[in-house]
Amino acid sequence: MLIFIAFLYFCLACSGIWLALFPSGRDFIGQVRSAMGQRQGRAAAQSPGLGAGLAQRWRATRRWTGRRLRFVCRHALPFGVGAAVIIVPSLLALFLSHPGMLPGYEPRTAAPDALVAELLMGEQLAPPVAPPPVAFTTVEVALVRPLLVDASRNWTLLDADFGQRLLLAFKIMKEQHGYDMALLEGYRSPARQTLLAGMGSNVTNAGAFQSWHQYGLAADCAFWRDGKLVISEKDPWAMRGYKLYGEIAESLGLTWGGRWTMMDFGHIELRRKGGMPK
Repeated sequence: MLIFIAFLYFCLACSGIWLALFPSGRDFIGQVRSAMGQRQGRAAAQSPGLGAGLAQRWRATRRWTGRRLRFVCRHALPFGVGAAVIIVPSLLALFLSHPGMLPGYEPRTAAPDALVAELLMGEQLAPPVAPPPVAFTTVEVALVRPLLVDASRNWTLLDADFGQRLLLAFKIMKEQHGYDMALLEGYRSPARQTLLAGMGSNVTNAGAFQSWHQYGLAADCAFWRDGKLVISEKDPWAMRGYKLYGEIAESLGLTWGGRWTMMDFGHIELRRKGGMPK
Protein backbone atom coordinates (compact mmCIF):
# COMPACT_ATOMS: atom_id res chain seq x y z
CA MET A 1 0.00 0.00 0.00
CA LEU A 2 2.78 2.44 0.90
CA ILE A 3 4.63 1.61 -2.34
CA PHE A 4 1.48 2.35 -4.33
CA ILE A 5 1.03 5.67 -2.53
CA ALA A 6 4.66 6.59 -3.20
CA PHE A 7 4.27 5.69 -6.90
CA LEU A 8 1.06 7.71 -7.15
CA TYR A 9 2.79 10.65 -5.47
CA PHE A 10 5.67 10.35 -7.94
CA CYS A 11 3.32 10.40 -10.93
CA LEU A 12 1.41 13.40 -9.64
CA ALA A 13 4.61 15.26 -8.77
CA CYS A 14 6.12 14.61 -12.22
CA SER A 15 2.94 15.76 -13.91
CA GLY A 16 2.84 18.91 -11.82
CA ILE A 17 6.51 19.67 -12.54
CA TRP A 18 5.97 19.17 -16.28
CA LEU A 19 2.86 21.34 -16.39
CA ALA A 20 4.47 24.11 -14.33
CA LEU A 21 8.06 24.21 -15.61
CA PHE A 22 8.14 22.81 -19.16
CA PRO A 23 6.96 25.03 -22.01
CA SER A 24 5.37 22.03 -23.67
CA GLY A 25 3.37 21.42 -20.50
CA ARG A 26 1.99 24.92 -20.51
CA ASP A 27 1.23 24.60 -24.21
CA PHE A 28 -0.56 21.33 -23.48
CA ILE A 29 -2.82 23.04 -20.97
CA GLY A 30 -3.69 25.66 -23.56
CA GLN A 31 -4.38 23.01 -26.20
CA VAL A 32 -6.62 21.06 -23.84
CA ARG A 33 -8.66 24.12 -22.99
CA SER A 34 -8.96 25.06 -26.66
CA ALA A 35 -9.88 21.51 -27.69
CA MET A 36 -12.50 21.26 -24.98
CA GLY A 37 -14.06 24.48 -26.15
CA GLN A 38 -14.10 23.34 -29.78
CA ARG A 39 -15.56 19.96 -28.89
CA GLN A 40 -18.30 21.50 -26.85
CA GLY A 41 -19.11 23.80 -29.74
CA ARG A 42 -19.19 20.99 -32.29
CA ALA A 43 -21.22 18.81 -29.97
CA ALA A 44 -23.79 21.53 -29.55
CA ALA A 45 -23.94 22.13 -33.32
CA GLN A 46 -23.95 18.58 -34.60
CA SER A 47 -25.36 16.56 -31.65
CA PRO A 48 -23.86 13.27 -32.87
CA GLY A 49 -25.28 9.96 -31.80
CA LEU A 50 -24.07 8.11 -28.73
CA GLY A 51 -21.95 5.57 -30.64
CA ALA A 52 -20.20 8.15 -32.81
CA GLY A 53 -19.46 10.32 -29.77
CA LEU A 54 -17.88 7.44 -27.84
CA ALA A 55 -15.74 6.42 -30.80
CA GLN A 56 -14.54 9.97 -31.25
CA ARG A 57 -13.60 10.29 -27.58
CA TRP A 58 -11.75 6.95 -27.68
CA ARG A 59 -9.65 8.02 -30.69
CA ALA A 60 -8.85 11.33 -29.00
CA THR A 61 -7.80 9.57 -25.82
CA ARG A 62 -5.48 7.23 -27.73
CA ARG A 63 -3.85 10.13 -29.55
CA TRP A 64 -3.37 12.03 -26.25
CA THR A 65 -1.85 8.97 -24.53
CA GLY A 66 0.51 8.33 -27.41
CA ARG A 67 1.78 11.92 -27.38
CA ARG A 68 2.39 11.76 -23.62
CA LEU A 69 4.33 8.49 -23.88
CA ARG A 70 6.49 9.85 -26.70
CA PHE A 71 7.15 12.97 -24.62
CA VAL A 72 8.26 10.89 -21.62
CA CYS A 73 10.59 8.83 -23.82
CA ARG A 74 12.19 11.97 -25.26
CA HIS A 75 12.79 13.34 -21.75
CA ALA A 76 13.74 10.09 -20.04
CA LEU A 77 16.72 11.58 -18.17
CA PRO A 78 14.84 14.44 -16.42
CA PHE A 79 12.00 12.09 -15.47
CA GLY A 80 14.49 9.53 -14.12
CA VAL A 81 16.23 12.12 -11.96
CA GLY A 82 12.89 13.40 -10.69
CA ALA A 83 11.78 9.89 -9.83
CA ALA A 84 14.96 9.28 -7.84
CA VAL A 85 14.63 12.59 -5.97
CA ILE A 86 11.05 11.80 -4.98
CA ILE A 87 11.11 8.05 -4.36
CA VAL A 88 14.50 7.51 -2.68
CA PRO A 89 13.86 9.84 0.34
CA SER A 90 10.40 8.32 0.81
CA LEU A 91 11.77 4.78 0.82
CA LEU A 92 14.60 5.71 3.20
CA ALA A 93 12.10 7.29 5.59
CA LEU A 94 9.94 4.18 5.39
CA PHE A 95 12.67 1.61 6.05
CA LEU A 96 14.72 3.61 8.58
CA SER A 97 11.83 4.89 10.71
CA HIS A 98 10.96 3.41 14.11
CA PRO A 99 8.41 4.31 16.83
CA GLY A 100 11.04 6.03 18.99
CA MET A 101 11.25 8.82 16.42
CA LEU A 102 7.69 9.94 17.21
CA PRO A 103 7.34 12.91 19.61
CA GLY A 104 6.09 11.92 23.04
CA TYR A 105 6.72 8.22 22.44
CA GLU A 106 7.56 6.29 25.59
CA PRO A 107 8.71 2.71 25.02
CA ARG A 108 6.83 0.24 27.22
CA THR A 109 10.01 -1.69 27.90
CA ALA A 110 11.78 1.31 29.44
CA ALA A 111 13.42 0.28 32.72
CA PRO A 112 12.14 2.12 35.81
CA ASP A 113 14.41 3.80 38.31
CA ALA A 114 16.73 1.37 40.08
CA LEU A 115 15.10 1.85 43.50
CA VAL A 116 11.59 1.53 42.08
CA ALA A 117 12.57 -1.57 40.10
CA GLU A 118 13.96 -3.15 43.28
CA LEU A 119 10.75 -2.25 45.09
CA LEU A 120 8.47 -3.70 42.41
CA MET A 121 10.41 -6.96 42.46
CA GLY A 122 9.82 -7.34 46.17
CA GLU A 123 7.17 -6.51 48.72
CA GLN A 124 4.58 -3.84 47.93
CA LEU A 125 4.72 -1.11 50.56
CA ALA A 126 1.57 -0.37 52.56
CA PRO A 127 0.45 3.14 53.57
CA PRO A 128 1.35 4.21 57.11
CA VAL A 129 -1.24 4.82 59.80
CA ALA A 130 -2.85 8.17 59.12
CA PRO A 131 -2.70 10.89 61.80
CA PRO A 132 -6.01 11.44 63.63
CA PRO A 133 -8.38 13.98 62.00
CA VAL A 134 -7.86 16.42 64.85
CA ALA A 135 -4.21 16.80 63.79
CA PHE A 136 -5.35 18.65 60.67
CA THR A 137 -7.41 21.23 62.58
CA THR A 138 -4.72 22.88 64.70
CA VAL A 139 -4.03 26.61 64.41
CA GLU A 140 -0.57 26.04 62.92
CA VAL A 141 -1.93 23.76 60.21
CA ALA A 142 -4.85 26.07 59.41
CA LEU A 143 -2.50 29.06 58.99
CA VAL A 144 -0.16 27.26 56.61
CA ARG A 145 -2.67 25.05 54.77
CA PRO A 146 -6.25 26.37 54.89
CA LEU A 147 -9.09 23.91 54.27
CA LEU A 148 -6.73 20.98 54.77
CA VAL A 149 -9.22 19.23 57.00
CA ASP A 150 -11.39 18.50 53.92
CA ALA A 151 -8.51 17.21 51.78
CA SER A 152 -8.41 13.62 50.53
CA ARG A 153 -5.79 11.34 52.10
CA ASN A 154 -7.10 8.19 50.47
CA TRP A 155 -4.07 6.27 49.17
CA THR A 156 -6.24 4.12 46.91
CA LEU A 157 -7.09 7.19 44.80
CA LEU A 158 -3.43 7.71 43.93
CA ASP A 159 -1.84 6.28 40.80
CA ALA A 160 -0.35 2.88 41.75
CA ASP A 161 3.15 3.66 40.46
CA PHE A 162 3.20 7.10 42.04
CA GLY A 163 1.87 5.73 45.34
CA GLN A 164 4.67 3.17 45.60
CA ARG A 165 7.33 5.79 44.84
CA LEU A 166 5.85 8.05 47.50
CA LEU A 167 5.80 5.22 50.07
CA LEU A 168 9.40 4.39 49.21
CA ALA A 169 10.35 8.02 49.86
CA PHE A 170 8.57 7.80 53.23
CA LYS A 171 10.49 4.61 54.04
CA ILE A 172 13.89 6.10 53.17
CA MET A 173 13.14 9.25 55.16
CA LYS A 174 12.31 7.14 58.22
CA GLU A 175 15.07 4.55 58.01
CA GLN A 176 17.93 6.77 56.89
CA HIS A 177 17.08 10.16 58.37
CA GLY A 178 14.62 9.51 61.21
CA TYR A 179 11.73 11.54 59.79
CA ASP A 180 8.15 10.28 60.02
CA MET A 181 6.19 11.50 57.01
CA ALA A 182 2.46 12.19 56.73
CA LEU A 183 0.27 12.61 53.67
CA LEU A 184 -1.57 15.93 53.81
CA GLU A 185 -3.40 15.70 50.50
CA GLY A 186 -3.30 13.33 47.54
CA TYR A 187 -6.09 13.18 44.98
CA ARG A 188 -7.88 16.49 44.56
CA SER A 189 -11.22 16.87 42.80
CA PRO A 190 -11.64 19.54 40.09
CA ALA A 191 -14.16 21.35 42.30
CA ARG A 192 -11.68 21.54 45.19
CA GLN A 193 -8.93 22.68 42.81
CA THR A 194 -11.17 25.50 41.61
CA LEU A 195 -11.95 26.45 45.21
CA LEU A 196 -8.27 26.62 46.17
CA ALA A 197 -7.35 28.55 43.02
CA GLY A 198 -9.95 31.15 43.95
CA MET A 199 -8.14 31.78 47.24
CA GLY A 200 -5.20 33.39 45.45
CA SER A 201 -1.81 32.62 43.97
CA ASN A 202 -0.34 32.13 47.45
CA VAL A 203 -2.39 28.91 47.62
CA THR A 204 -2.17 27.63 44.03
CA ASN A 205 -1.83 28.95 40.50
CA ALA A 206 -3.47 25.90 38.92
CA GLY A 207 -7.13 25.70 38.01
CA ALA A 208 -9.22 22.59 37.52
CA PHE A 209 -7.45 19.86 35.53
CA GLN A 210 -4.24 21.93 35.52
CA SER A 211 -2.75 20.06 38.47
CA TRP A 212 -1.39 16.54 38.68
CA HIS A 213 -3.49 16.18 41.84
CA GLN A 214 -6.56 15.65 39.62
CA TYR A 215 -4.96 12.51 38.19
CA GLY A 216 -3.70 11.00 41.44
CA LEU A 217 -0.12 11.84 40.45
CA ALA A 218 0.72 14.46 43.09
CA ALA A 219 0.86 14.66 46.87
CA ASP A 220 1.47 17.27 49.56
CA CYS A 221 3.32 15.88 52.57
CA ALA A 222 4.75 17.06 55.88
CA PHE A 223 6.36 15.64 59.03
CA TRP A 224 4.90 13.95 62.10
CA ARG A 225 6.73 14.76 65.33
CA ASP A 226 5.65 14.33 68.94
CA GLY A 227 2.04 13.75 67.97
CA LYS A 228 1.78 16.90 65.82
CA LEU A 229 2.06 17.82 62.17
CA VAL A 230 5.05 20.05 61.41
CA ILE A 231 4.47 21.99 58.20
CA SER A 232 6.05 25.39 58.78
CA GLU A 233 9.26 26.04 56.85
CA LYS A 234 10.40 28.32 59.68
CA ASP A 235 11.22 25.22 61.73
CA PRO A 236 14.93 24.39 61.02
CA TRP A 237 14.30 20.68 61.64
CA ALA A 238 11.44 20.67 59.13
CA MET A 239 13.42 22.67 56.58
CA ARG A 240 16.26 20.14 56.74
CA GLY A 241 13.68 17.39 56.27
CA TYR A 242 12.16 19.07 53.22
CA LYS A 243 15.54 19.27 51.51
CA LEU A 244 16.24 15.60 52.20
CA TYR A 245 12.74 14.70 51.06
CA GLY A 246 13.22 16.62 47.81
CA GLU A 247 16.52 14.88 47.05
CA ILE A 248 14.98 11.46 47.69
CA ALA A 249 11.90 12.24 45.61
CA GLU A 250 14.02 13.36 42.67
CA SER A 251 16.14 10.21 42.91
CA LEU A 252 12.88 8.26 42.48
CA GLY A 253 11.99 10.11 39.28
CA LEU A 254 9.57 12.55 40.92
CA THR A 255 9.34 16.32 40.55
CA TRP A 256 9.82 18.34 43.75
CA GLY A 257 7.99 21.63 44.28
CA GLY A 258 10.90 23.03 46.28
CA ARG A 259 12.65 23.99 43.03
CA TRP A 260 9.76 26.05 41.67
CA THR A 261 9.65 29.85 41.63
CA MET A 262 6.71 29.67 44.05
CA MET A 263 8.34 27.02 46.22
CA ASP A 264 6.15 24.25 47.59
CA PHE A 265 8.53 22.14 49.67
CA GLY A 266 6.04 19.45 50.64
CA HIS A 267 4.74 18.87 47.11
CA ILE A 268 5.94 16.09 44.78
CA GLU A 269 4.44 14.79 41.54
CA LEU A 270 5.01 12.18 38.86
CA ARG A 271 4.84 13.82 35.45
CA ARG A 272 3.81 11.61 32.56
CA LYS A 273 5.48 12.07 29.20
CA GLY A 274 3.22 13.90 26.82
CA GLY A 275 1.72 16.13 29.50
CA MET A 276 -1.56 15.95 31.35
CA PRO A 277 -4.48 14.07 29.80
CA LYS A 278 -6.93 16.20 27.84
